[in-house]
Amino acid sequence: MNAQQSWPKLPPIQTGIKGRCPRCGEGKIFDGFLTLKPRCNHCGLDYSFADPADGPAFFVICFGCVPAVAFAIWLEIAFTAPYWVHLVTTLPLILLTCIPMLRPLKGWLVASQYFYKAEEGKLANADPEPSENQT
Repeated sequence: MNAQQSWPKLPPIQTGIKGRCPRCGEGKIFDGFLTLKPRCNHCGLDYSFADPADGPAFFVICFGCVPAVAFAIWLEIAFTAPYWVHLVTTLPLILLTCIPMLRPLKGWLVASQYFYKAEEGKLANADPEPSENQT
């Protein structure tokens, strides 16, 4: 692809959740379930900038696991459910609310990093000494 080509600004939510390249919206960003490809096969964007770290897991824990565990605690307190009931109800609930959300959330975070040009924080250099003419 032409390096000088101008790309439209695509919304991160649109490209990320679908697992598409944040620059062109065509190529796929995932090589496996959660493994990022080295670069886009359509526009050549290098994905080395992307580092969502534990962001997807944090959101899944907060919005998926916590309600599922709250359900398990309620089930235990309200009905004193045996272990097999938890195995049949709570385990599938936890798996279904956590695992499917990881990939779209990771894609959204990677696309957001590209869209907002996020990069590692750096300390600013100290101001240079003021010149003698300034008073």
